[in-house]
Amino acid sequence: MNFEPKVLSFLCNWCAYAGADLAGISRFQYPPNTRTIRVMCSGRVDPAFIPRALLAGFDGVMVLGCHIGDCHYLQGNIQAKQKMELVQKLLREAEVEEERLYFDYVSAGEGQRFAKLVADYVERIRPLGPALKSKEIKEKLQALINSLEGEKIRWVIGKIPYLKENENVYGERVATHRLEEILDRTLKDELNKNRIIVSLTEGPKTAKDLSAALNLPLSEILSCLTALLGEGRVAFETSHEDVAPLFSLGV
Repeated sequence: MNFEPKVLSFLCNWCAYAGADLAGISRFQYPPNTRTIRVMCSGRVDPAFIPRALLAGFDGVMVLGCHIGDCHYLQGNIQAKQKMELVQKLLREAEVEEERLYFDYVSAGEGQRFAKLVADYVERIRPLGPALKSKEIKEKLQALINSLEGEKIRWVIGKIPYLKENENVYGERVATHRLEEILDRTLKDELNKNRIIVSLTEGPKTAKDLSAALNLPLSEILSCLTALLGEGRVAFETSHEDVAPLFSLGV
């Protein structure tokens, strides 16, 4: 039986949703694989909605907003693009196909373009198969949700774009490549920490157990565990001298 991907589409009320409406009125043909959520602005789409949709059983997510310069809220579509690029970075870091997320622009008068984007996207993700292929993917998606809902990444989402255009509180202009390095390091660290948290929900583990289970270097596991201990999110217990300490979820 041929695989039919399920797609969740977030459509801007003013442009993309109107474009979808025009596609229906004009009877432009496109696959019935998509389910639609209308939002007032594409910038309103929370990054955590993407892994949540995949974990809920959708195989791909489309976010369609107004063209640049046409946003009713001035920069909502620009913010949406920046946030979706960040989500795609996290998907790559988690080794989840970044094609599971697609961002583009559709105006109210582009019904035919909307129909083509949906049809093309369905065919693009069809070869990928179901998003929830394994227990490992489910755990990675849960770690992505935890990361994107965490305070640190939400701070990064808000501040990095601003700092690319403005000076910091000390009147210094941080180089773009340096900001990108900070962003990449923060995303990687938060994802790995939350992968550890998800793994520990199954029960206490040693650092070596976590390294083997998550396929991460022991040095990275130890670095993340040190940070998680400082945050109070994990605890550890020692028994005999020759036994490695067990790490568990913090109280």
